[in-house]
Order: sequence, then structure tokens, then C-alpha cells
Amino acid sequence: MPVFSVKNADDNIIMQENCNIIANDTMSEKERLEHVGVRPTAMRLLIYRMLRKSSHPMSLLDMETELETVERSTISRTLSIFLDHDIVHAIDDGSGSVKYEACRSAHHHSINDLHVHFHCTLCDKTFCLPIPVPEIELPQGFKTQHLNYVITGTCDKCTQKT
Repeated sequence: MPVFSVKNADDNIIMQENCNIIANDTMSEKERLEHVGVRPTAMRLLIYRMLRKSSHPMSLLDMETELETVERSTISRTLSIFLDHDIVHAIDDGSGSVKYEACRSAHHHSINDLHVHFHCTLCDKTFCLPIPVPEIELPQGFKTQHLNYVITGTCDKCTQKT
């Protein structure tokens, strides 16, 4: 299984782990929230379940549309809690609208969640690609805090339409 990492210039490996994205997670939504210390209210379970089942990262507007009866402020507060507890990560795909995705690791946010995303400039959808983020060697003194790897272009469906 391939391994990827992010290194500082002095060759200290900051993060390294096998790059398999865990798809067969047996932990339920309720168990996952409880495991990371989030009280599993009905709204939180609804929002988390939607993110876990989504085939692509979702914007706040996508979630509002999907959950017609849930207020934007409730979704926004819930996403903040999820981000604080590292069970959801935010993706800035360059579209001006942050997308959110449930972390796929078994316990909480990890290097397994660092994979390449593709943003289609025609349909405005962002897709997760089963490609690990490539190894980056940073110059001396630089420290990684966040990594966001997004490719922009045209998705397969939009390419077929043109």
C-alpha cells in the first residue's frame, strides 16, 4: 500500500500514514459523534448522516437545499462543531463556496482524509478523487498547518456534453 507524507526541509516527517481511505467504516453516525465527544442530537445526526452518505463534498447551500426544514444557522453551527472535533473537513475549491466532507478515517480526522479534489468549472461540483495528496517537501522553517489540493477543469459528464 502506498505511503505519502508531508516533510519539512529538515526531513522531519510531519504526517505519514498509509493512504487508504476507509470506506467500510462500521461505526454508526451516533457512535462516531459520541466517540469524538459530540452530543448526538437529532439535527447533528441528520447533518452528519447526510455528509457521510453524500457522493461529493457539499456546500452550505447544498445542505440547505437538501434539508429544506433546517435553518442555515443550525447547519452552520453544527458544521463548526464538527470542524472543531475533526470529523468533517472543509475544502476551499476556489469556487467562492467552501465545501464540507465527512472524514473517512475510522476515528477522526487524519492523513487518510488528505486526498485530491477536482472542481468542475462548468457544473460547479467538487469531486473526491481516490488519489493521495503528493509528498511536498517544504523549505527550512516552513510548517504545514493545512493542506488543500484541488484540481480545476471539466468533469467527465460536462466534457461529454461539450
